[in-house]
Amino acid sequence: MTLLDALHTCDMLLIDGLHCFDFTLDDAGLRAECMDGRQLRRWQFSAEQLAAAQGQGDEWRVSAVEAEHLLFCMSALRAPEDEEDDDEPHLQAPAKD
Repeated sequence: MTLLDALHTCDMLLIDGLHCFDFTLDDAGLRAECMDGRQLRRWQFSAEQLAAAQGQGDEWRVSAVEAEHLLFCMSALRAPEDEEDDDEPHLQAPAKD
């Protein structure tokens, strides 16, 4: 699995220890941002940088011009959809005479 594969299936990133829900992945690469206290943090990685990332499991090291960054791909927990179970008996109002 490559980092690009992992990014296509994840819902959230942990970048340098910061939780990042707002990210965009396209042909140009990855753009992400999150709030760190009162500071808006932004990252941008080219497609070439993503392709060259070294990883193990869901943890990836991406070398950028200014530094190396640690990315961790995460999937959000989702509640099951409300669906009626057809195996359970349904209560019915008593018939009126």
